[in-house]
Amino acid sequence: LGIQKEIDPDLIVPNKELSLRDGAITGWPTDDKAGYYWQLLKATAEHFVIPLNVPVGELSSQQMRILLYGSGEESVTVTYHNREGHSRNYGTRYEGVIPNLWRRYNESTSDYVREKLEEFMVDRPCRACGGTRLQPVARAVDISGQTIVDAVRRPVVGTLEWTQCLEDDERTPLTPRQQMIAKPILKEIRERLTFMINVGLDYLTLNRTAGTLSGGEAQRIRLATQIGSQLMGVLYVLDEPSIGLHQRDNARLIQTLQGMRDLGNTVLVVEHDEETMRAADWLIDLGPGAGKHGGELVAEGTPAQVAKNRNSLTGAYLSGRKSIAVPKKRRPGNGEWLEIIGAAENNLKDLDIRIPLGKFVCITGVSGSGKSSFLVEILSKRLNQHFYGSKAQPGKHREIRGLEHLDKVIEIDQSPIGRTPRSNPATYTNLFNQIRDLFSNLPESKLRGYQPGRFSFNVKGGRCEACQGQGQNRIEMQFLPDIYVPCDICKGARYNRETLQVLYKGLNIAEVLDQTVDEALEFFANFPPIRRKLQTMADVGLGYIHLGQPAPTMSGGEAQRVKLSRELSKIATGRTLYILDEPSVGLHAHDVSKLIIALNKLVDKGNTVVIIEHNLDIIKVADHIIDMGPEGGDRGGEIVAQGSPEEVVRVAGSYTGEFLRPLLNGQAQGVATD
Repeated sequence: LGIQKEIDPDLIVPNKELSLRDGAITGWPTDDKAGYYWQLLKATAEHFVIPLNVPVGELSSQQMRILLYGSGEESVTVTYHNREGHSRNYGTRYEGVIPNLWRRYNESTSDYVREKLEEFMVDRPCRACGGTRLQPVARAVDISGQTIVDAVRRPVVGTLEWTQCLEDDERTPLTPRQQMIAKPILKEIRERLTFMINVGLDYLTLNRTAGTLSGGEAQRIRLATQIGSQLMGVLYVLDEPSIGLHQRDNARLIQTLQGMRDLGNTVLVVEHDEETMRAADWLIDLGPGAGKHGGELVAEGTPAQVAKNRNSLTGAYLSGRKSIAVPKKRRPGNGEWLEIIGAAENNLKDLDIRIPLGKFVCITGVSGSGKSSFLVEILSKRLNQHFYGSKAQPGKHREIRGLEHLDKVIEIDQSPIGRTPRSNPATYTNLFNQIRDLFSNLPESKLRGYQPGRFSFNVKGGRCEACQGQGQNRIEMQFLPDIYVPCDICKGARYNRETLQVLYKGLNIAEVLDQTVDEALEFFANFPPIRRKLQTMADVGLGYIHLGQPAPTMSGGEAQRVKLSRELSKIATGRTLYILDEPSVGLHAHDVSKLIIALNKLVDKGNTVVIIEHNLDIIKVADHIIDMGPEGGDRGGEIVAQGSPEEVVRVAGSYTGEFLRPLLNGQAQGVATD
């Protein structure tokens, strides 16, 4: 694997200003002064003359070594006092915090215990292979001083340049005989690397592990593999291949897809990217709305034909009948700044980055330019560490200034709002609590003595016990995936018969949860607290989803907007920093317009929104842009341009500014013609 887990002493003792008595060691439960661990630690400290009331940062390295790694063969006398007041003395070797945690980790069969102990661990390069994952013999083979380790550490474009050097008669270190042997191999390598470059992956290093790739990167790697196969008569189905791609790289991806078509294949793409739609031979537009309002064929034909179709929402945006307007003025912000000094994670070049607070800030740049290294690895992890005590270590940087201007950080991503059918929009937004309170206060409920818990499908009492409130039962299919069928007893309602007999406006609790947000808005018109939360969900374009829709059935975009609606329904402090990574992924232009409205509402309350984005419709409405690059990988990691969109488009070296300029000048793209 090239890595191994190690317990990090800094995670065991994160705050060096605390004393042992104040709980400096977080790896042990020493808060309980009557507990075993504290009494053992106290006895060890007395034996080795380690002060309990002095900040651990002032202890000597030898004292810290004993605390963390143990007393060796030397025995310690412990006087143990139990909770009944009895005491006894016994001698023992002090194991040390780190060996103790390792032993418990290796001996435990509980996933929960191992997961908790992993909070004190970090992944470090293997000491034997240095992270290369190869034996010494494999690492020793070289071509003119370059080993296979050196070759795969380069980005794709760098490896291509190296192979071209090997093929060049004037520059190659190979003998004529070696050149003859290497020629077909180098040709195959060159073609595969070129395929990766053509799908926008030139910045990736060849030793990147699959788990670190984004969904879009993984899909484009599979696409590059298919290009190399030169198959004909194949139907290729791709789901948003443009995810994570800058507009500069989009043209190469489109050319690649057209090349696959020209070989005699059919390429079927689910896509929201305007450039890709305009380059298609045929568009199939489904709708007209989402959820139960969709599922129909609205329009089909060439891009020009769909653009002319008055029933097509997609056509309206293609033709320019609908568009997202550029704001007339940018927000001034609140005058405060968040400053990240010395950002040097991955390819970042020791940057000092300033984020204006009280603004809508967009981080842009080509793929691999360092956007995620900055926002996700450094800023997000550092703020989570500061506000919530997160043990995740932030990326390399020297310091962050301006934290006093914030009171919390919230990440709104596209991860599910829950992993099981028990989670749904009503439970996630706390709307379900208010609905249960309403039902428990009905005369019929009071007569029967029903409390709010009676109307929960997560606890015994009111739920259907045959399916334990899930509304469905799992059938194991041995060597096939499990299937789920509606519960025979409750027919999917989740509740038992008695609970369903309590009605409000003629509907029981299950029927209320089966309503869409739009239907519930009318149903709960006389209940302002419930209506307010429903309205925020409708405002972000979720009027079509059901209140009780199981979380696993929701798309990433829907989950993200549910999270947004919950934030919008809260009372604003005006000091919150919201972080979003490509929130437009999976969204139609019409949904993007609703997303922009929601993000603007957060900023209008005095908060700061910082997002990574490639969608020009979102970038053009930002108050402040930080454009990174100029390229990806080693050739990136710098700030190319920053300021308002109007300022960024004036910077000559900015790819983002180049593509943004026509939008700010009011130049719409021409619609393809027949």
